[in-house]
Amino acid sequence: MTTSSTDLGAALVRVDAVLGRATEDPWPGRLAGARVDVLRLGQAEAQKSRLRTATEGGVEVAIALDRGTQLRDGDVLAWDEQRRTATVARVDLNEVLVIDLGALAGGPPEVSLARCVELGHALGNQHWVAVVKGMRVYVPLAVARAVMASVLTTHRFGDVAYAFVPGADVVPLLAPHESRRLFGAAEAHQHGDARAS
Repeated sequence: MTTSSTDLGAALVRVDAVLGRATEDPWPGRLAGARVDVLRLGQAEAQKSRLRTATEGGVEVAIALDRGTQLRDGDVLAWDEQRRTATVARVDLNEVLVIDLGALAGGPPEVSLARCVELGHALGNQHWVAVVKGMRVYVPLAVARAVMASVLTTHRFGDVAYAFVPGADVVPLLAPHESRRLFGAAEAHQHGDARAS
């Protein structure tokens, strides 16, 4: 058995390490025909290294991972070879607005700088969390897509390309602290609350 609990059928499964990913060897073969109990997590919960919750099957799970470790969709958390049972994380991440500033790089520096400041002002005015990495700005979906797109249209950011991308596609591009900021803060943020920390 590969879990710190003595029994996946027990009242509590303790998880202190991720055993692997359901999509990576040897797990697809092991999980074929196995009973898989899903631990469904929201994007903020997946960023926590300490968590106590329950699977869809009603099994209580206590997670105590190394600091800075974040759970990803498909992480195998527990496995009982004899019973052919597993606990697998399913992380529901919101989409992310990805703004590509690459087109500004070839222009005059003063124009590029002005556009970046204007974009920062527009995003800040909405109280949207953002992570800047290279020439891209990542903004978690905080409201409807149409509303977020209208902010870019209203401020005439036509020279800046953007797209809505699944959150799971963005996570591998970010450092753990950036991912926590992007996904953890998006659910916890209260619009208009200047006291939020």
